Amino acid sequence: MNQNVGNLDRLVRATVGIGLLIVATRRHGLGKLAALGLGAALLTTSATAHCPAYSALGTDTLDH
Repeated sequence: MNQNVGNLDRLVRATVGIGLLIVATRRHGLGKLAALGLGAALLTTSATAHCPAYSALGTDTLDH
């Protein structure tokens, strides 16, 4: 799996992902599930530095 997420992008994803997980603790129903899913996805892409959507689009935010 090739890295395609740069450092600034990773920081933003981690920050927003944590924020969404916090929001999820205060929601119910579909709002909670959506916040949990998106937050977890953002944290995963931040931790692995790989975004499947970037791969599909053929782009990256790495600092070359």
